[in-house]
Amino acid sequence: MAFLIELWEGIKIAVTALWANKLRAILTLLGMIIGVTTVIGIFSLTQGLDQAFGEEISSLGSDVLYVQKFPWMDHDDFEKYRNRKDITMREVKALKEGLKLAVAVSPTATTSRTVKYRNKSLKNVSLQGTDHEKTGSTYPEYGRDLSRVDVENRRNVCVIGWEVAHELFENKDPVGEKIKIAGHPFRVIGVLEKRGDIFGQNQDTEIRLPIGVFFKLFGSRRGLTISVKVAHPEVMEAAKDEIVGILRRVRKVPPHKEDDFAINQMDLLMNMYKGITGALYAAIIGVGAISLLVGGIGIMNIMLVSVTERTKEIGIRKALGAKKRNLLWQFLIESVTISAVGGLIGIALGFGMGNIIAMVSPLKAAVTPWSVVLGLGFSSAVGIFFGLYPAGKAARLNPIQALHYE
Repeated sequence: MAFLIELWEGIKIAVTALWANKLRAILTLLGMIIGVTTVIGIFSLTQGLDQAFGEEISSLGSDVLYVQKFPWMDHDDFEKYRNRKDITMREVKALKEGLKLAVAVSPTATTSRTVKYRNKSLKNVSLQGTDHEKTGSTYPEYGRDLSRVDVENRRNVCVIGWEVAHELFENKDPVGEKIKIAGHPFRVIGVLEKRGDIFGQNQDTEIRLPIGVFFKLFGSRRGLTISVKVAHPEVMEAAKDEIVGILRRVRKVPPHKEDDFAINQMDLLMNMYKGITGALYAAIIGVGAISLLVGGIGIMNIMLVSVTERTKEIGIRKALGAKKRNLLWQFLIESVTISAVGGLIGIALGFGMGNIIAMVSPLKAAVTPWSVVLGLGFSSAVGIFFGLYPAGKAARLNPIQALHYE
């Protein structure tokens, strides 16, 4: 209880001293405000980027493996990968029949064509030939998805993306309507939910077709991507081994040869992203440290001036029985109060700056509780560190000399 009373008295004395020199206090606060604003603003933006990237990765499926001709991360030896055999429906069939740790296996072939509805047209629409098995996390917002019957009977039906529906049909319900894809009629059976951009590509301008129809219209001599949804993320590595064994057998890869296919997964993209942002975080720490150092030097300077101006007051307090600990505590509280007030203002301005940037740009901002604690903790730590020397100087003053100071 005595500690809390002493703390409260120290805060009141600190506030009184700051209020008596408002302009000087404001100028001192500016250093801390600028430093904390910079740190919190950048942190809120980077947290928003992390969150947005994580959502994009999740939307593509963190429990999905992608069997492809090319690896995602290694493009140094393009010639070696280019000469590989394409992934075909033979591999799809083998994986569907042989995989034990997968809940769905689905092929995807892609191309781009113009799509028309009456007098409206949309160019460069991404067409995806696929089947009825669900490996992704995107489903129709209304209508239905491709069924086994659609795929097996090669029906001219399609599921269109949200933006395709909006551009061609505006406010009209497209389900049941017929559109022309590369001049061929297709009946719309569903509209996919809105997904936005992923890695700069619009995911709402795609159209799903039964893969047999896709091959008939656009040719089957093309490489496929095989999506494999595993039963559980914990069996991801075991599922990879299973896929490798099946594909090496089907593609007749000799034991002494390396795989002539790639198994990609979202963790590769996440690791690449973390590697890139690691340098960004280091830069943030550097900028923040310099900003807070400048603010801390300002606090030390103003506290030294305060100790000099209040030398006689310190002498009177010592003559009345104040101990070194009391004076050390008083000036340390004053230093921490300055830095904490600057930190709180900086936190508010930092979040405001992040949100303004998020509103006027594609970047996102995220406010996390730990960043508030971090900002307040850093500013308080700066106040303590740079306030120790002035507080110690005040506590060590000789009371006789202090009383005679003019």
